[in-house]
Amino acid sequence: MTADTTMTIRAMCEAFEVTPRTLRFYESKELLFPKRAGTKRLYNRRDRARLKLILRGKRFGFSLEDIRQLLDLYDREGSERAQYLKTYVLGQERLAQMEQQRDELTEAITDLKAELTAAEPLFNTYSAQKTGSPSKSAA
Repeated sequence: MTADTTMTIRAMCEAFEVTPRTLRFYESKELLFPKRAGTKRLYNRRDRARLKLILRGKRFGFSLEDIRQLLDLYDREGSERAQYLKTYVLGQERLAQMEQQRDELTEAITDLKAELTAAEPLFNTYSAQKTGSPSKSAA
């Protein structure tokens, strides 16, 4: 396929492992702008590049609005400079958020493991007991 080759929605879905609904959603959010040939959507090289950036941005947890702004920077200036600078800053912010979430999750996992370890003897006692009927607790 040459750089100027257009792709149908089906080909885009297969190439990028997304659903037609996803592509139509990004189009409705004005992130993709396929050409129309009757009822067919035709995606060019620019659309493919934009979709790669959209999917990468989503993978890193960027909002669609952040992604739109980054994509628009390229379109406005006609170069990648402003887009790269803004992407780097947003990437640093997102990395800090992800690291904070990881640290909070690590702490929660440690706390839960400690609680389960403390509860294990009672759990083993209760599981070893034979009960005639399940007990019902009052709510």
